Amino acid sequence: MIRISTFILLLLFVFSGHSYAQTRKMDWADLATPSLSAKSLRNLQWMGTSDFFTYNADGKTILKGSVKSAQPDTLLKLQQLNEAVKLLQITDLKLLPSYKWVDNDQFTFTHKGKAIKYSISKRTAQLLNSFSTDAANVDIEDSQYRVAFTRDNNLFVSIDGKEKAVTQDTDKGIVNGQSVHRNEFGIKGGIFWSPKGNLLAFYRMDERMVAEYPIVDITQRIAKVDAIRYPMAGETSHQVTLGVYNPTKGTTLFLKTAGPDDHYLTNICWDPSEKFIYIAELNRGQNQMKYNKYNAETGEFVKTLFEEASPQYVEPLNPALFLKTKPNQFIWQSQRDGYTHLYLYDTEGNLIKQLTKGNWVVTNVNGFDQTERKLFYTSTAVSPIQRHLYVLDMKSGTTTCLTQLHGTHAAQISTNGRFILDMLSSTDIAKRYDLIDATSGKLIRTLQEDINPWKNIQRGEITVGTLKSKDGSDLYYRLTKPADFDPTKKYPVIFYVYGGPHSQLVTDTWMGGGNAWFQLLAAKGYVVFTLDNHGTSDRGFAFESIIHRNLGTIEVDDQMVGVNYLKSLPFVDADRMAVDGWSYGGFMTLSLMLKQPGVFKVATAGGPVIDWKYYEVMYGERYMDTPQENPEGYKNANLLNYAQNLKGRMLIIHGTSDNTVVWQNSLLFLKKCVEKGVQVDYYVYPGHEHNVVGPDRIHLYKKLFQYYEDHL
Repeated sequence: MIRISTFILLLLFVFSGHSYAQTRKMDWADLATPSLSAKSLRNLQWMGTSDFFTYNADGKTILKGSVKSAQPDTLLKLQQLNEAVKLLQITDLKLLPSYKWVDNDQFTFTHKGKAIKYSISKRTAQLLNSFSTDAANVDIEDSQYRVAFTRDNNLFVSIDGKEKAVTQDTDKGIVNGQSVHRNEFGIKGGIFWSPKGNLLAFYRMDERMVAEYPIVDITQRIAKVDAIRYPMAGETSHQVTLGVYNPTKGTTLFLKTAGPDDHYLTNICWDPSEKFIYIAELNRGQNQMKYNKYNAETGEFVKTLFEEASPQYVEPLNPALFLKTKPNQFIWQSQRDGYTHLYLYDTEGNLIKQLTKGNWVVTNVNGFDQTERKLFYTSTAVSPIQRHLYVLDMKSGTTTCLTQLHGTHAAQISTNGRFILDMLSSTDIAKRYDLIDATSGKLIRTLQEDINPWKNIQRGEITVGTLKSKDGSDLYYRLTKPADFDPTKKYPVIFYVYGGPHSQLVTDTWMGGGNAWFQLLAAKGYVVFTLDNHGTSDRGFAFESIIHRNLGTIEVDDQMVGVNYLKSLPFVDADRMAVDGWSYGGFMTLSLMLKQPGVFKVATAGGPVIDWKYYEVMYGERYMDTPQENPEGYKNANLLNYAQNLKGRMLIIHGTSDNTVVWQNSLLFLKKCVEKGVQVDYYVYPGHEHNVVGPDRIHLYKKLFQYYEDHL
């Protein structure tokens, strides 16, 4: 392993057989050019339990690769698949669908409300199940291919093509089978099939006690209100329960979860026997968690396996991972020792042992070998901005790093645990796919490598490095120089910021985690700078939680370390600095502009949180507690209290249908500026939610660029 804390990627001119005259500056049309994206092996996956793997070529051919042979074979063509599905009355597929191998011969896929299994050896397609084409939140279990889905706010199942309603609530304030708690705590959905598909657990969210919040739809002749339930910090929250539906009996029971109605039920997990359900239950204050076990047949509480508490907050993000060879044991991920690590428990709540330990975090559990004696996981042990794959001997506790090249690795382990399909992105390789021996970590062969998809475009030099914060912590930054950089000139700066929890913008990936927009700015003659401050992710709990109850304070101090660094550079024009950010980055942009007046000449802020009491309960109260509990913290973070400090030009942008950072935030700031006699520029994107996506994204970029050109 090579530890790298600072490294420089020179991206001025890449010849690779091309002359200087063939390189050109990036322009607007390049923002939407697919050719600038690194080449991928689409739908790459292991083929059942075999040592073969497959991936899509050109959308119309599945290629089959082998550990033993460097030359892939054609496994299936789109025409052959179409010939098989015609017998199921399915019209021609235009491209190969996303598929999943179920064994060494068969894969499954869905198309227009049909779940289908295809056999390579027989060249036949089998209809497994069908469901309504207006179904949402579709979840198909892997054993009996039963389908659960939602329509409006109710939950349905389809078994052998026959649809049946699980819930029949008529009040729109009750939501079944969908994500709850506004997608916090790692929640991505509300449907949980048992391992063999015999039972179905689901969230039921009662929002009737939450105030309705108006989102205005201007596309109607008479603009109408689309009301959403938006529980704000310190206000009444929704109530969630967990139902268990038995498809055979057609009955539903609800687990008898105790405690206040506004607690959180997260990380839902079935045990292998389908007899018990495990839930991480948090109090509303999010500083106490009980890991509780319930009887799925009766709904009765069985026992609390363990508890976790913190003066700041507890944030379970992953459900338990049960061992197949020892179904009474599971792996739990926790930050209890200050870093996210793995713990082995039994189903009685006894801690068997801590599996990983160190001043680094586990970012992913990749799987086991067949014997479950070896556990594969990804961590930041080499560097906070890198991701490497490790294998852990479950008995001895020894670990081995299996990836050697610096960068960010994403690995798939073969079922037998002998081989690895690894995707790498780093500052000097856009994307690379390797086949690796899981025992030694040695490279078997490189399947595909795209070092530089931008070889014909002149780009700016990217530097990734570290600065020291006031407490001595490393703060990682990314600096992009103008594409035609001249060290004798001084250049304006675009200071791009996010800075909120669960973010990491500076990484050892292609372009240092930057994107084409930053390269376009560099092509137009700007220095572009980004720094990850305290509060951002994968640096350990102390680094992340230090912002608790006082958002926008230490983050601003950290960002000023970056400002001072830029001022020390001879090519930076310190009088021409702009700061830009969206969402939490919008909050940070305004915080920097207002709490450090005069530092930045220009600011552009999108969808900014202005006053945290207008933000939602789960996120807001985790990091700030309630306004009643922390009035001083809310006061210090409330940007309405700093409007009079504005110096320079500020553009605020908001989507009129924003259901994450509601429009009220920036409108209140605009109102305050009027009251204080402060001039501010304002722009809205009608109908857009929390971000500007689709064709209008280019419009947003041009709006920002013109603002910099006019005022910086």
